[in-house]
Amino acid sequence: MIEKRKIRVLVVDDSAVVRQTMTELLNSDPEIEVMGAAADPIIAAQRMKEEIPDVITLDIEMPRMDGITFLSKIMSQHPIPVVICSSLVEENSGTALKALECGAVDIIQKPRLGTRQFLEESKIRICDAVKAAVQAKLRRPSPRLLIEPKLTADAMMPKPKTNALIKTTEKVIVVGASTGGTEAIRIFLEKMPMDAPGIVIVQHMPENFTKSFAARLDSLCQISVKEAANNDTVFTGRALIAPGNYHMMLKRSGARYYVEVKAGPLVSRHRPSVDVLFRSAARYAGANAVSVIMTGMGDDGARGMLEMKESGAYTIAQDEASCVVYGMPQEAVKRGAVDKIYPLEMIADKVLRQCREGGSA
Repeated sequence: MIEKRKIRVLVVDDSAVVRQTMTELLNSDPEIEVMGAAADPIIAAQRMKEEIPDVITLDIEMPRMDGITFLSKIMSQHPIPVVICSSLVEENSGTALKALECGAVDIIQKPRLGTRQFLEESKIRICDAVKAAVQAKLRRPSPRLLIEPKLTADAMMPKPKTNALIKTTEKVIVVGASTGGTEAIRIFLEKMPMDAPGIVIVQHMPENFTKSFAARLDSLCQISVKEAANNDTVFTGRALIAPGNYHMMLKRSGARYYVEVKAGPLVSRHRPSVDVLFRSAARYAGANAVSVIMTGMGDDGARGMLEMKESGAYTIAQDEASCVVYGMPQEAVKRGAVDKIYPLEMIADKVLRQCREGGSA
């Protein structure tokens, strides 16, 4: 049997502790191998003359050349999947947005204190980010690790025994995305008119990043966009984005939809989890919901979308050609959870038509 080639990773960070810890945790995954580590981008560039890595993990704040400048040079000259791992995304979310705009595939938040402990606890998150990155479709500007347990949405909300709901005609749109989702969500929301139904979104991203992300979208879109807070009302012309590191659930009191934001365990390896949002929408919105699953690594959202479809919701998946990583939509399709598959550019129009007219979009 031919052994599967490992993903070759170059670690770029000015901290010796981070370089050592990242090397150890990445090498612990049987699918990943660290080809080298560099203290700054200049050393990294020299190492890349000998071998081109499959993925680069990159700090932002470094001597001689900052990570954003290095990222821009990589993506303009020889695009390589890059995962940002930096403390600057915690205190300056604008930097994280800039990194994504320059072509970074994912962002991992690294605290200034307790870095080694954080990295060890985040091993699965980092390894999954590297695996997603190597699959990413870059644009110029297998067996998994064993984890016990991999929790489902049951950890946050039990599956209802009945889908009985108080009658309402109010529509709600629920969206889930991961790798590549920041751009996909922007494109989707920019097409939404001021009278669009209320929208709730889970995008896998670090804590403290979602507020800046929502503010940026709010400045670009006709509708209002904000980072969700507990008990926020879901209403026409507004999109709520789950805050990083917190689950978000759609709830209903009479005809009023609102969100519950709360801590909890990782579900489908994520917090916030798309499965948690989708299950809550299946329970409290049912046939009044339209669900969209977008680009992303893994299977978060697939189970929840099937529950939504079974509750009468209309379900849409982004197509493979327009996805950065065709993981989450593919898993939903495999489970029979998807009514229709569309390119990203068409999804907003199809969602709006379904909300207004019903029937087949």
